Amino acid sequence: MCRHGSQGRLRSKVQSTRGMMIDEGGAVLRGVLSAEMVETAVKGAQVKYRKCLFTPLVTLWTFLMQTLSADGSCREAVAKLMAMVSGAQLLDVGDLDPETGPYCKARKRLSQPLVTRLARETANALHKKYPAGKLLNGRRIKVADGTIVSMPDTPKNQKQYPQPSTQKPGLGFPLMRIVAVMSLQCGAVLDVAFGPYAGKRTGETAMLRTLFSTLKTGDVLLGDRYYASYWMIAMLQQRGVDTLFRQHQHRKIDFRCGTRLGRDDHLITMPKPRQRPEWMTRAIYRQLPEQMTVREVRVRVQQRGYRVKTLVLVTTLLDAQLYNKQEIAEAFRQRWHVELDLRSIKQAMGMSVLRCKTPNMVQKEVWVHMLAYNLIRTVMARAAEQAGIEPREVSFTGAMQTINAFAPVLEMADEADHPRLWEILLRMMARHRVGDRPGRYEPRAVKRRAKPIALLTEPRDVARARLVKAGANK
Repeated sequence: MCRHGSQGRLRSKVQSTRGMMIDEGGAVLRGVLSAEMVETAVKGAQVKYRKCLFTPLVTLWTFLMQTLSADGSCREAVAKLMAMVSGAQLLDVGDLDPETGPYCKARKRLSQPLVTRLARETANALHKKYPAGKLLNGRRIKVADGTIVSMPDTPKNQKQYPQPSTQKPGLGFPLMRIVAVMSLQCGAVLDVAFGPYAGKRTGETAMLRTLFSTLKTGDVLLGDRYYASYWMIAMLQQRGVDTLFRQHQHRKIDFRCGTRLGRDDHLITMPKPRQRPEWMTRAIYRQLPEQMTVREVRVRVQQRGYRVKTLVLVTTLLDAQLYNKQEIAEAFRQRWHVELDLRSIKQAMGMSVLRCKTPNMVQKEVWVHMLAYNLIRTVMARAAEQAGIEPREVSFTGAMQTINAFAPVLEMADEADHPRLWEILLRMMARHRVGDRPGRYEPRAVKRRAKPIALLTEPRDVARARLVKAGANK
């Protein structure tokens, strides 16, 4: 970023960038991720760094802005940083270098535990402020779900996150499976686990077990039928966590059995399987009850156009007076929010295809996306609070567009004018509401056709050699 001859001048000005990088350069996120918060996390993680322009604070800010950018390239991130420091007259024009090498090296030095800590702290602070809504008598509801992302086809990425075995070598991309635990009320990503797409102990249930510490006594966990096993329900119940899952499709369902609570609503007994899973220790297996009582609720979908006409839910919320059937069904319907949230992170924030070329940087890139997402959710919650609405009523895509639009204005404005601009930003953000479209249904198909480009059916170097050979024979 700087020439060797300017190192002395640079070191004398590094300290002046401390507050500017977050509080002005990222002024939209001011008060959400302050310089003091980052510095506290740096000290807590015992991160050591050199006295240069790319301190952890500056590197983290640049990485966040890169994540929020539609372009997403290192070149644009460095260009934005150059524009900012030159506009603030922190460095002379001759001291600046547009090369991306120093920034890329600084990203490698950036501590992943530092980014992870900031992402979790931001999410926990938001969840603490908005722990619950009106569903299930005000219980804290969290949602778990998984997704898949791809990354550049490099040897290191392929070794850590292999492409599907059904694809030919050289034609596929490494895939990472991600499982997230999110707050239903405010949408914050509380924690994530990631691993290979396929292989031993790489399924969503195995990864969710590594996130049990995120679930606290009194929580209610929502999930799809993939999680509805005896082991998952029993282990979570031991931790004081209630569950509400869609019943697994392979389990036999008979509402004539058990204790009837109402129409399509009864209590049944789930026996502990005799065979202990390979991943479970004998001590844990002995601690689990020989049988447990759960509640099954059948929900009939009356809306025309829906693929699913009936679904059966299984839950440990046994009290039919405290949690009636309609409320159970409505709570599970809200599980769809996690699908939309993960889609926002992958599509609106561009995490569907990661850019980094090594596993360590890929993991760091995921955590920076989670931090950026939680910061945006925090700003959205403030906008909702000011407008007197729920955080879920604000559009995430609209919030991102508003943040990107106001960022350069806040960077150029005088500090005294920031409160007024911040007020306008929150008011505009709150106007971007999630559409109220009850009963909406759409076909799982798109109208716009992809460009008519042939698919690569052999490794690129083989195809390139074939073209060269064909040209030489002419």
